[in-house]
Amino acid sequence: MDTTSGTAFLANLGSSPALINGLVAGVLVGLILAGLAFLIARPRRAAAERAAEIADMRAIELGARVQQMGELLAKAQIQLQTTVNERLDAVTQNLGTSMQAATKNTSDNLQKLNERLAVIDHAQKNLTDLASQVTSLRDVLSNKQTRGAFGQGRMEAIIQDGLPKGSYEFQHTLTNGKRPDCVVYLPDQRPLVIDAKFPLEAVTAFRDGKTEDERKHAAARVRQDVMKHVNDIAEKYLCPGETQDVALMFVPSESVYAELHDGFDDVVQKAYRAQVMMVSPTLLMLAIQVIQQIQKDSQMREAADAIRTEVGHMLKDVRLLGERVRKLQTHFGQTNEDLNTILTSSGRIEKRAGRIEELDFDDAPAGRIAAAAVRGIEAAE
Repeated sequence: MDTTSGTAFLANLGSSPALINGLVAGVLVGLILAGLAFLIARPRRAAAERAAEIADMRAIELGARVQQMGELLAKAQIQLQTTVNERLDAVTQNLGTSMQAATKNTSDNLQKLNERLAVIDHAQKNLTDLASQVTSLRDVLSNKQTRGAFGQGRMEAIIQDGLPKGSYEFQHTLTNGKRPDCVVYLPDQRPLVIDAKFPLEAVTAFRDGKTEDERKHAAARVRQDVMKHVNDIAEKYLCPGETQDVALMFVPSESVYAELHDGFDDVVQKAYRAQVMMVSPTLLMLAIQVIQQIQKDSQMREAADAIRTEVGHMLKDVRLLGERVRKLQTHFGQTNEDLNTILTSSGRIEKRAGRIEELDFDDAPAGRIAAAAVRGIEAAE
């Protein structure tokens, strides 16, 4: 407020009594309000002081409680630390035991794993060897001569395992000069001819044929090759009166034999009509077993005749033995009678000896004793 404004205000105040009265009233009211405020503030101050005292007491009590809680917390912390240490020791011990067990199990598992790895390595080596053998076998089968030798070797192994020596012969020469791979002698002394054939190339071409024309051409080749083998066996090795009426054509592969029977039934029927039977390794083993049984039956029949003859001789010996036993029994009877007679005489002699012992030689006269002795001897005679 500037000087001009203050001067104007005082001039207005002096010229207006109402304004002065209002000002005075306002001052009074302010004083009254100040007194009331003082009166009101005094109990509030006392309450504040009491509240402060209570707060101090509560602070002291709180401090005591805090100290007590601190002590309890310290004890609890010590107990907790002890418990934690014990638990840690137990966990450490269990962990050590578990680690030892785990180490042992791991060591055992590693040992087993090494053993299995060794087995796997051995199996891998066997697979490698088998692969090389398969490769060499494929090389062998790709050549006709080696393939024929393979089939003949397999046939010879089957026959040697199933029949005793002397009942078969390899490369036997017939009267016409032909030499089949094997002949087996049957009880009627006519050999059964077995010849090994392996039409692998034609069958492989038939299997590998992709088009219908290729398969048709390969099928014709299979029929031609197989029938050539059948006709060769029928013409060369079937000799009437010398060999059996049927010959066996050995096919040394089960898959090739199955292919011929499944897809070329007409060829199989033609072979039957030509008295040539195609056999696989399994069927050849069965045929060998049947032949072995036939040979055993024949041997048993021959042995039965020999046994019957020997039994007849044995019966004669038994009859002769019976007669001799009866004669011996008669001799034993006579011997028993002689023994009974001897025992009777011996008893009499013993009685006479007893009587002689009872005699008194001191009192009896010598003549009477001699006479008694003579009578005793005469009576005994």
